[in-house]
Formats: sequence, structure tokens, C-alpha cells
Amino acid sequence: MIKPHQSDLTSFLMPLSLASRHPKKDILIKLLLSLSTVLLLIGIFAPMMTLSKFVWIESRFSLFAGTLQLYTDGQYLLFIILLLFSILLPVAKLILLFRFWHSESSNTQQLEYFMNWVSHYGKWSMLDVFVVALLLVIVKLGVLATVEVHYGIYMYAAAGLLIMLCTTIINSIAKQDLAQDTTA
Repeated sequence: MIKPHQSDLTSFLMPLSLASRHPKKDILIKLLLSLSTVLLLIGIFAPMMTLSKFVWIESRFSLFAGTLQLYTDGQYLLFIILLLFSILLPVAKLILLFRFWHSESSNTQQLEYFMNWVSHYGKWSMLDVFVVALLLVIVKLGVLATVEVHYGIYMYAAAGLLIMLCTTIINSIAKQDLAQDTTA
């Protein structure tokens, strides 16, 4: 009698992707990830704040425009920090969440790797970094200007919360799959 190889058993026990293993949750995850993507894009490009200096000078900024302005002003370190943590990492996290949810090769080792990565990445929340950056701008301006916030900041914050929610849900589903795999 021929005994099946362990990897054959794993692939048999854990079919293709998390999405295919959980079709009822797939619709919710796709909806949340899509909504997160739309909100993030709106949050990056929509006006976040208007700076009013004195009575006659107003500057309206989006996250993207503000980041480019830092580069134009020669503030390269702030440009890199804001670009990396507030724009690129959230976009990368969404891409990886989409990819992981639909990956056709989600085996036990990949599930463990993803869950480990998520726990480490969670410490670098885009909201924390962005709030600190906004506080720096507000404190730096002091009495010289007033700041009026716009819908872009709310869209960005909602995207951040939805991305965290998606990560938590997918991580929970992956943990359940791992637990079932180890007991099988």
C-alpha cells in the first residue's frame, strides 16, 4: 500500500484559497477590502485640511499634495516618512490582503507566515504615524494659522479602520484553518 506524502495530505485538507474555503465570508471580505481601497484612494487624494494664514491666504491640502509639497520644499526625510507610512504601506497592505485571501497556494506554512507578518506590521499603524504628522503641522503653525479639516481626513481614517478590521477577520479565519489543520 502506498502512503500519501504529507504535503499531499496538507493540500487535500486545505483546498485552494481562504476565499474558496470560506465562500460565505468571501463576499463580506471582498466588500470590505473594496470599500477600504476606495476610501483609502479618496483619503489620499481628497482635501484633508485648509490652512488659513491671516485673513487672505488659504492653502488646501490633500495627503498626496502635502507629501509632494514636502519634497518640493526639500524636506526629504519627512517626505519619505509620510510617503512610506501613510501612502505606500497602506496600499501594500491592501494588495497583500487581497492576494492572501485569493492565493491559490495558501498552505499551513503560508498561513503562519502571514499571521506572523500581520502581528509585526500592526505595530506600524498608518493612523498613528499620520496623526503624529498632523500634530506636527498644527503645532508648527501655532498662532500663525488656523486649520480646517475636510472629508479627506475622515475617509482616510475610515480606510485605516476598515483595513484593520479586514486584517483581523482574515487573521481570525486563517487561525481557524490552522487549528482545524493541526487537529485533522
